[in-house]
Amino acid sequence: MSNVLDVLDQRAFDLGRAIGVTSVLQSVWVYDRPIDVDGLRRFHHHLQRGRLSRGIERSPLPFGRHRWVASEGSSDIEFVELARPREEFDDWLDEQVNTPLDCERGPGWHLAVLPFTDGGSGVSLVVLHCLTDGVGLCEAMADAALGRDDPTRWPAAASRGRFRALREDAGQTLRDIPAVGRAVVAAIRLARRSRAGAAAAAQPTITPPALPGADQPTAVPMATVFVDADEWDARAQALGGTSNSLLVGLAARLAQRGGRVGPDGSVVVGMPVNERADGDTRANAIGNAAVTVDPERATTDLREIRAAVKQALVHYGEEPDEAYAVNAIIPLLPKRLLGATSRVGAPNGVGSSNLGVVNPAAGRPDGTDADYLAIKVLPHLGLTEAMLNRFGGTQSFLSGRANGQVFISAHSYLLDRPNTNDRLRQDLLSALNDFSLTGMHL
Repeated sequence: MSNVLDVLDQRAFDLGRAIGVTSVLQSVWVYDRPIDVDGLRRFHHHLQRGRLSRGIERSPLPFGRHRWVASEGSSDIEFVELARPREEFDDWLDEQVNTPLDCERGPGWHLAVLPFTDGGSGVSLVVLHCLTDGVGLCEAMADAALGRDDPTRWPAAASRGRFRALREDAGQTLRDIPAVGRAVVAAIRLARRSRAGAAAAAQPTITPPALPGADQPTAVPMATVFVDADEWDARAQALGGTSNSLLVGLAARLAQRGGRVGPDGSVVVGMPVNERADGDTRANAIGNAAVTVDPERATTDLREIRAAVKQALVHYGEEPDEAYAVNAIIPLLPKRLLGATSRVGAPNGVGSSNLGVVNPAAGRPDGTDADYLAIKVLPHLGLTEAMLNRFGGTQSFLSGRANGQVFISAHSYLLDRPNTNDRLRQDLLSALNDFSLTGMHL
């Protein structure tokens, strides 16, 4: 089995290094009782031996493809000794997100436990996104809870020797030449299409003036809420939709509340598409589809969104993803150019990622069912205020179903508006209320 990174994984790594931005996933469990420490230690042990037990080794060639190698180290479980009120759990989760992680030298992930003053417990697992996507993380957690280790054994770091590494990576570059040619053609097509779309939807863009401290990293607000799964399904059915189309409608409604709409009031909702198959060793096995949504109609009728989502997925399956094909060029681009051309989304766009039904085993880190499970994606750690302004802000969703609940994690940074976790949570709860749904937060 080849340990060469897939081009999408290569892009994620190179882009992060080029602009100084880290993307992480955070799995959160809440127990209304103390944690079974021995069970959690077994979970941690199998995480160390599972699909997260690898890291990235750079090619000695400046244009070479990087490779997966065995991880050089992982961190111990962090047991917080001083209990904190549940009201401070979100603050603690934010602290955990800032744990130093490194996909080259390790550790690439970190597991921690916080006791609550009322006798309950919270658990956080923070993982670098360049090591896995949401579906891969769910599989890794389920495997660890079930005591299953990764059958793949990756080579040790620096085991090839420099001459062999140069020879093998040069050979890989030659084999990539046909893909690079196709990537150039795809890039030209996408550029023409982008220019045509920009001309058709031309509108004045106002970039706020740079403020003092705008070149310093800024936190992008996060919020997570839970909705009863039966209530969610009943509402989707009543509106003529599905669980996924309801999530797309909710994402569009939140984007509308934040002013992220086009001249006609529409919202472009991007939907990551899971491509992970059995034995897939890619960290990020995803593609992308998109639909244009009218957020006004979403709260009363989901049939149009449902049809649009279905058509977008059919088109995705029939047509090659040119944006993915372009990734073959990434190793050849100077890193400064890669950083200068990076984007995090469209000013009238929002991401809506649906993990579907999470394997129940993923909700048992100590061997028993947690009372709550949620997964968050924090894709832009390290972005500065100036960069966020240049990108037009950012907004996205990650949702899944576990323990009879639908969790919805949102992150959002809006221009010329207050950007706090509390404000985002209230906006999210209000958007749910627009659909006659009741959400709760921990």
